[in-house]
Amino acid sequence: MAEEPEVEKMHASPPAARIVRPYALTAGRTRAVVDLPLEAVLRLDTSATRRAWNEDVTGKIISLCDSRSVAEVSALVQRPIGVVRVLVGDLVQQGFVHVQATLTENSTDNERFDLLERTLRGLRAL
Repeated sequence: MAEEPEVEKMHASPPAARIVRPYALTAGRTRAVVDLPLEAVLRLDTSATRRAWNEDVTGKIISLCDSRSVAEVSALVQRPIGVVRVLVGDLVQQGFVHVQATLTENSTDNERFDLLERTLRGLRAL
């Protein structure tokens, strides 16, 4: 009798592990040093454009974050939002990224509409 395919599956190699775990990227930190709402729009400081960045996650964030929200950057670098918040918080603290003010109770209808439009554009881009 021929050997069953299930026996063959038992000998298959296990799936490869991810190279870097998310907590390793943040040194185990789970909170950003600054408050970063998901909708907060990020702006690069001119000092960030004059510096050479590695092709690691931080470098990818820098290349994507000008005029994008924290949530958009997280989706584009394909990393969990918590990790991106911590890394962006570090960049804000170092002066490479600035956070544009988000909506408050005193925000105008135009500001609210602009946020909705940016959010829809970001969702469509995904």
